[in-house]
Amino acid sequence: MAKQSAPVKKNQTVTLQFEDLTHEGSGVGKINGYPLFVPYALPGEVGEVKVIKVKKNFGFGKLLKVTESSPERVEPPCDVFYTCGGCQLQHMSYDMQLEMKQNQVKNAMRKIARLEHVPVHPIIRMEDPWRYRNKVQMPVGEKDDGELITGFYQKRSHRIIEGMETCNIQDEVNDRMVEAVRRIADRLGIPAYDEQNDTGVLRHIVVRTGEVTKDTMIVIITRTPDLLHQEELIKELIQTYPHIKSIVHNINDRKTNSIWGKKSKTIWGEDYIYDQIGDIKFAISAKSFYQVNPPQTKKLYDKALAYAKISSYDTVVDAYCGIGTISLFMAQEARKVYGVEVVPEAVDDAKKNAKLNRITNAEFYVGEAEKVMPWWTAQGLRPDVIVVDPPRKGCDEELLKAMIDMEPKRIVYVSCNPSTLARDLGILEDGGYATQEVQPVDMFPQTHHVECVAQIQSKL
Repeated sequence: MAKQSAPVKKNQTVTLQFEDLTHEGSGVGKINGYPLFVPYALPGEVGEVKVIKVKKNFGFGKLLKVTESSPERVEPPCDVFYTCGGCQLQHMSYDMQLEMKQNQVKNAMRKIARLEHVPVHPIIRMEDPWRYRNKVQMPVGEKDDGELITGFYQKRSHRIIEGMETCNIQDEVNDRMVEAVRRIADRLGIPAYDEQNDTGVLRHIVVRTGEVTKDTMIVIITRTPDLLHQEELIKELIQTYPHIKSIVHNINDRKTNSIWGKKSKTIWGEDYIYDQIGDIKFAISAKSFYQVNPPQTKKLYDKALAYAKISSYDTVVDAYCGIGTISLFMAQEARKVYGVEVVPEAVDDAKKNAKLNRITNAEFYVGEAEKVMPWWTAQGLRPDVIVVDPPRKGCDEELLKAMIDMEPKRIVYVSCNPSTLARDLGILEDGGYATQEVQPVDMFPQTHHVECVAQIQSKL
């Protein structure tokens, strides 16, 4: 039987009607049933497309011109949106973004978890879906004349976008602080890191700002153990910007794509800045994992707390507890909370945060959750509720088994990846648990990412 070829060829220009979106926000159009995925195209539109890649069952295209536009298409407010890889959805209305994310979660529940009848509630939207990120990590480079530049990388490259004055999803204070460090460092003659030759000094500028407190921490990441002109740089920053509470120097002397090095030292001010979510105050160090969108985090954690249905007699285990954000929310209602986290510095921060909030019924332990939890089970610990908030790759099967073996009445699963959430829910369902409902939350407007919280109940 002759092998069937794709109905299009590379570099061919075609007219395409778009009917759907991928989970990353690309438009989907078909030619004789053969799908082409095209960034920046919207359902209901017709456009001219250049075919750039052809595979057996699908291909990829570049949108050359929109000939029939969707009413959901909007003008991106960002000058570098089509160059920068940070946001993917600024060209679509906020309502369409939310609908896309809602469908992404529903499809994952249906196709991956096979949970057709589990309610996926309408996504919790953000009142103002701009300027929400409280942390920025900005690479530093040089123009041909040696002038320092800062900006995000162009898509699929390590070339810094020049002329990037602002980022519309970053806190404006962070924008100004990156610009201030760049301007002062440029005047003092501190050279940027050269990635190809592994020379130079200044690699990244990281800024964190408390949403409630407005405290700011600046982290300057260099290749060298010493920060050139350190005293002058500090003096000018703190004299001009009194809201700066901490300046940290991080040393990354490896030839690597990783932003952070292993050594950090506070060169001015405090080791921590503070912020607040609801009634809980958090001390945040340079490397702390802390959600980048605190107003939406409050909505997410309130939902997690509601799903946990904690009474004052209940014991809670928080796997992947980080700096204790969810644990301390749960501790307000529970008899006892046990948190486990593999990063020792995060556990130190969690203990500090418990002390800061005068919470005495939360304990935190260093270790891999999939190893610590079976040991707890062997000691007779039987939690009423387990809360888990894993990274994008989801939970290891070992951890899911450890959770099932603990026999909690309820599991609350917070996820930043609907696909791995759905996969893990399938395993928990086979282990004697039933998914009750899923609540998506828009934590990252203008991007294709979506956060979810799922309520899971023992079938016993």
